[in-house]
Amino acid sequence: MRYHAEYAWLPDRTEPAADVLIELADGRFTSVTAGTAAPPDARRLPGLTLPGLANAHSHAFHRALRGRTQGGRGDFWSWRDRMYAVAGRLDPDGYLALARAVYAEMALAGISCVGEFHYLHHAPDGTPYAEPNAMGAALVEAAAQAGIRLTLLDTCYLTSSVDGAPLADPQRRFGDGDAAGWADRAAAFTPAGDHTRVGAAIHSVRAVPADQLGTVAGWAAERDAPLHLHLSEQPAENDACRAYHGRTPTALLADAGVLGPRTTAVHATHLVDADRLLLGGSGTGVCLCPTTERDLADGIGPARELADGGSPLSLGTDSHAVVDLFEEARAVELDERLRTRARGHFTPVELLHAATAAGHAALGWPDAGRLAPGRRADLVTVGLHSARTAGVPPAGLLFAATAADVTDVLVDGRQVVREGRHATLDVPAELTAAIRAVTA
Repeated sequence: MRYHAEYAWLPDRTEPAADVLIELADGRFTSVTAGTAAPPDARRLPGLTLPGLANAHSHAFHRALRGRTQGGRGDFWSWRDRMYAVAGRLDPDGYLALARAVYAEMALAGISCVGEFHYLHHAPDGTPYAEPNAMGAALVEAAAQAGIRLTLLDTCYLTSSVDGAPLADPQRRFGDGDAAGWADRAAAFTPAGDHTRVGAAIHSVRAVPADQLGTVAGWAAERDAPLHLHLSEQPAENDACRAYHGRTPTALLADAGVLGPRTTAVHATHLVDADRLLLGGSGTGVCLCPTTERDLADGIGPARELADGGSPLSLGTDSHAVVDLFEEARAVELDERLRTRARGHFTPVELLHAATAAGHAALGWPDAGRLAPGRRADLVTVGLHSARTAGVPPAGLLFAATAADVTDVLVDGRQVVREGRHATLDVPAELTAAIRAVTA
């Protein structure tokens, strides 16, 4: 298969290259050559072609809340009550339908791989399904039908507060009793297909007792699997952790051996200097979710300081207030401008790296995220002639384009989106039906 990109952003270049011939076979790029005339058998890709985007943090069922929680006042905790109500209505069939539609929306936005932070393990009353990983299997099948890759971040969620209060409705479906029970269930799941990898997640320091953090970290280490966790999203969580454990969540996780290059901390919004040193010094990545963090009034984290300190940055859509990695990427820079009242913190190349190669690496797919021979044949083409992108130089598209400007998407060499339409699914209709089923 041969494609000819009008422009493409190649590795180690500060600006896109013109007239790029992209050849692929067996789901991998075999050659990528700039400054080449289009052969007659190559499919033309007008616009700017980028590597496939990686959504490193998703809660698929949160998509049902879009437009239902933004009006009026409230905070993260009142929003969480609404989220729990949706969680309580899902079963494996309903989750398959909803997640398929959400993942298809991601494909339309240029996302070729998603990290699903998954903790809806059991029936709403906490009873395991006959197949204990039925909900995880639904997510795997949803990604397959939507045409994207999935890292299922199986999440340990055992308590409702830092001091170990038990789970109660509607949290009971999240729990496995203890970390050993979580590990046994997670280890029993072998997903079908080659589009999925399984990693681990610690929901937060309020959801996993300190003496069980090491069990989850050890499970991931034994499998060389990604390990993700929510970190310091809310000041209230930090305060509770200091009061109970006498240290910050980051320090607690460091003491338990959780931090390291395979670990990604999601949000990392409210950190002290010592926290940033622990994260960067251990090579722990940080996944920023700016559209969710602003939607929930969480705050603006120290992105530049984290990157400078040694923490690779990736991006996620989290609650799916929007599904648009272009918006997430530029928000990293624009939020820094708001926080510091200065411009020019991140280059477009740095933002693109966070949205592509760094995100794939955080999800356990280090062979994706670059338009280069031997890499997975993921690409996304963005049009240059919409009302948003007309007249914008290709190098400036990260600050102008939206998900609506994506025209073509390949995942492992398979065409998932062509001319702005999903190859197999009517995405708006699927979203409408699946959301109505859990909100009516």
